[in-house]
Order: sequence, then structure tokens, then C-alpha cells
Amino acid sequence: MALSDVNLMIQRSSMRRVPTAIPDVLVFEPRVFEDERGFFFESYNRKTFEILGLVEDFVQDNHSRSRRGVLRGLHYQIPPRAQGKLVRVVVGEIFDVAVDLRRSSPTFGRWVGVHLSAENKRQLYIPKGFAHGFLALSPWAEVCYKTTDYYSPEHERCVLWNDAQLNIAWPLKKGDMPALSSKDAQGMPLAQADLFD
Repeated sequence: MALSDVNLMIQRSSMRRVPTAIPDVLVFEPRVFEDERGFFFESYNRKTFEILGLVEDFVQDNHSRSRRGVLRGLHYQIPPRAQGKLVRVVVGEIFDVAVDLRRSSPTFGRWVGVHLSAENKRQLYIPKGFAHGFLALSPWAEVCYKTTDYYSPEHERCVLWNDAQLNIAWPLKKGDMPALSSKDAQGMPLAQADLFD
């Protein structure tokens, strides 16, 4: 296919790809068709995502509900069950974070955070080799995400959400503590975590 044909397909696409400060972490913004009846958009179309450079075989969909102040993460799975994720919000708003855990990466130990909401309909793609977490900002937030591998408890790991080495700027009021699961509260600091090559 000629480059001009690819560019035309991208222009006509129902989705727009937006880079982040970490090149492998991507934001996707859908074209929304809205009128007095409501709205319609394609949240996922494999061909569209492939045109935009995301070629993944998603095998599982997950759906979580969290009240305001709940922080989930920073989760990941180690090889051979590492997961890429495509995250979106269907109710409310979250601050979604991806942390690069690839030792050989020029962005190792860096993080990127994006506001995802039912209103902005953005999606965040987090590739294998990254930890993922989010903070619920609305009274309730429902998060749906696709994964490239199945959940595997024996391969699941957690990096400490407030590790000083990462210094993530969670949008919390001074002195506020998020609501955490016991597992997340006992996450490992980056210096002791299982990492990727």
C-alpha cells in the first residue's frame, strides 16, 4: 500500500492517535458522532488501530468500578505472561498512569499520567513492560480495559504507588491518602521490583 493511501486512511479514520512523553504509551481519541439523541463512536476497531500503528491481539476484557479516592496499582505481569492494556472509562473520570519498567529503555523509571473520562472518551494504550495504575477522581469511576494476555496471579506484581524514586504526581489533596487494597499497600519499591530487560 502506498504511503499516500495510508495517510488518507488515517485522515478518514474514526480514531486519532496522540503521542505522550513516553513514545510507546499512546492516547487514542475517537471521532464522536453526537446529536440530540445522544452519541455514537467506535471504541475499538482492529483495522483502525492497526492503521494507527497498534497491532495487538487482545484476549480479555476487564471492567472495574471504584469510588472517589480509590487507587488501583501499580500492577503488571512478568514474562511469559506480560500484558499490554488498552484502557478507557465508561463512567466518571480517572488519572491513569503508566510506568516504564524496561531496564534497557531510555525512559526506564519514568511515568506518564493521562486524564481519562466518560466525557473525553480517550483511551490509553500501555504496552508490555509497564506498570499500570489509576486514581478515581469522580464519585464513581468505571474502567474497562482490554489485555493482550490472560490474568495470571502467579505472574502478577505490584510497584508501590508512592515510591519516592518514581515521584508520581497523583492528583491528591495535600495530606490525603487514597483508598488501597492490602495488596497494593504492600507494593514493592522500584529498586526491589521484578523488572523487564
